[in-house]
Amino acid sequence: MKGTFSRFSHWCKKASIAGETYYNSPYRAAIARAKREEDDLFMLLVFSEMMGVPNPASWYTLELQPLLIQRFHDWHIRMGMERSPLDHFRCC
Repeated sequence: MKGTFSRFSHWCKKASIAGETYYNSPYRAAIARAKREEDDLFMLLVFSEMMGVPNPASWYTLELQPLLIQRFHDWHIRMGMERSPLDHFRCC
């Protein structure tokens, strides 16, 4: 009885994964684009004070800057800037 239940449970998990993949496949590009836009907005919030844009949450985002240096480089390359837009902040 226990072996039958574990096989049924395994089959249900596989069916769930297959159904989720089938349902999400048409929306993958839209989901990836939305995530990229959300990351860009977050990057702007974190580095906005350095770019001259007043940021009301700068005290909270200041400690995130060292963690996001590599992502900042990827972001400014994706935005079409060959070098960092910040004069005093080099990542390249």
